[in-house]
Amino acid sequence: MNDYMRDVQYYETDRMGIVHHSNYLRWFEEARTYYMAQMGYNYCDIEASGIMIPVLSVSAEYKSGAKYGESVRIEVNITKLTPVKLSFSYTAYDSKTGEPRVSGTSDHCFVDDNFRPCSLKKKMPGFYAELEQRVHKA
Repeated sequence: MNDYMRDVQYYETDRMGIVHHSNYLRWFEEARTYYMAQMGYNYCDIEASGIMIPVLSVSAEYKSGAKYGESVRIEVNITKLTPVKLSFSYTAYDSKTGEPRVSGTSDHCFVDDNFRPCSLKKKMPGFYAELEQRVHKA
């Protein structure tokens, strides 16, 4: 899997000239959807099949500030998977120096069109099996 690459945009920075902390959470989402699209499963297709993947929790630990004009490389890993829940970890690095910028996690569940928990393993067994193969063993 390729890491997600992203250029820092001017509008994402704050008065101190670094990326505002809230933007890193958006980057996690971009990286996560990119990761799944590389697997051949984009969110539109998943939702069209009757499965949604809402966020249950998200966290971030800031290491150093990214600045306008820089690029980041975001590494994504699946850390936990059950038929009804999925967790990811993220680390964003400066693409030139490799310096860590932020690391974080997000937890998700699988719900149906009525927002009721459902088993991904039952509804999309092929997708579940592919996710299961990618669980990162720490």
